[in-house]
Amino acid sequence: MNRALTNKILITLAFLFAYRVLAYIPVPGVNADVIADFFNHNQNNALGLFNVFSGGAAQRFSIISLGIMPYITASIIMELFAATFPSIGKMKKERDSMQKYMQIIRYATILITLAQSIGVAIGLQSLHGKGGSSAIMMENLNMFIALCAISMLAGTMLLMWLGEQITQRGIGNGISLIIFAGIVSGIPRAISGTIGQVNSGEMNFLTAFAIFVLILITIGAIIYVELGERRIPISYSRKVVMQNQNKRIMNYIPIKINLSGVIPPIFASAILMFPTTILQTSTNPYIQAVNDFLNPNGYIFHILTFIFVIFFAYFYASIAFNAKDIADNLKKQGGFIPGIRPGEGTSNYLNEIASRLTLSGSIYLGIIATLPWVLVKFMGVPFQFGGTSVLIVVQVALDTMRKIEAQIYMNKYQTLSAVGL
Repeated sequence: MNRALTNKILITLAFLFAYRVLAYIPVPGVNADVIADFFNHNQNNALGLFNVFSGGAAQRFSIISLGIMPYITASIIMELFAATFPSIGKMKKERDSMQKYMQIIRYATILITLAQSIGVAIGLQSLHGKGGSSAIMMENLNMFIALCAISMLAGTMLLMWLGEQITQRGIGNGISLIIFAGIVSGIPRAISGTIGQVNSGEMNFLTAFAIFVLILITIGAIIYVELGERRIPISYSRKVVMQNQNKRIMNYIPIKINLSGVIPPIFASAILMFPTTILQTSTNPYIQAVNDFLNPNGYIFHILTFIFVIFFAYFYASIAFNAKDIADNLKKQGGFIPGIRPGEGTSNYLNEIASRLTLSGSIYLGIIATLPWVLVKFMGVPFQFGGTSVLIVVQVALDTMRKIEAQIYMNKYQTLSAVGL
């Protein structure tokens, strides 16, 4: 491993360490015991999942309690706008306009963060712990709301900056790695909690063993599907001076079963957790009715999760896989798929295959995303062992390994080229 790659890994670890430090810096003026007790009683709902994604920062009411979700929500909105309005889509594709596109996402993140932080601050006034102690320790509510909004905005923007730094200066995938670090940081606590339940008799040993086996099966299924791909054979003529003959070189186009990666479950979770974050602490009967309708322990929530995952799987796959560009590039290089006409015929053929693979991939993602509810409802397993969490951890780990391997191969190639020169 060369020095450049080692430096990138060390920079990534340093930024992730800074992220974990931020998770322990609380917002001023809150009663941490009341907040912690509230989250302890809401481990098996959307707040529990939200706390997992934030790496436990929400339970401590840290300045990064909202996590990276406001940035993800802003990215979703901009992706939808880019697909709807050609001018925004063109802005995203052009290198010169990409900086402006990202700037709009940052501004949208600020607005979403302010809305969520103010909603949470207002909702905390009705939250009380044991003995009637209030979650807010400041007498001036307006001052607390302003302080909460400023603190959370600073924390979220700093978290967004850390993610961008990991992407630019580290090994990449900064936002995904931050979510990955948040989930992984809670796994030891979840394992110790499960062992404690077994020792106290709250959970049967066979149930715990079944959970462990199910986790291994889930991880194996995720790895199998994520590494799976359909290879479309291509053929192209290239003049090679070898015994005065023209050689025909065969190659292939790899199309992954899951073209959208881990994005659909993250997007679906962000959308469904956005109203829950604001509505959870309200005492208004109408708001409570809406909150009960979106209760994560009910069927409606998970039906919506399944639908959103499938929608975003198709939506993101249509962005990530551009069959027309692939077909045009093949035609320019003199390549073709045997039995398929170059140009539009190749584009239609690739779109058809990608659509079939996306159907299988989206159903797989939907099943994985709704698996946490099954585990929580029937087996009492913590959210850290849920399918979405496992999917994010495995997917990000695989993608990070690919990036590291690609960097190693690139360095070897550069070294061999230098030696050859």
